[in-house]
Amino acid sequence: MTERVNQRKFLVGEVVSAKMDKTRVVQVRWSAKHAQYLKTVRRAKKYKAHDEKNEAKCGDQVRIMETRPISKTKTWMITEIIRK
Repeated sequence: MTERVNQRKFLVGEVVSAKMDKTRVVQVRWSAKHAQYLKTVRRAKKYKAHDEKNEAKCGDQVRIMETRPISKTKTWMITEIIRK
């Protein structure tokens, strides 16, 4: 799920909203075992990511990188579009 290069985290997710200017909402999904019941549970989290050129559209699979705070809620940046 997570890679680290230069102490920055990289995640892969799907763009679920492209309605804001230069901002995309990216949903990252992963599986984890429940601590008590040991059942595999699917988890998801949404991140707001900076997209300078407004290239990513809804449904695209993208790689995001942790970066300095760009706004109150935006601390991730889209580095590449993996699949359109």
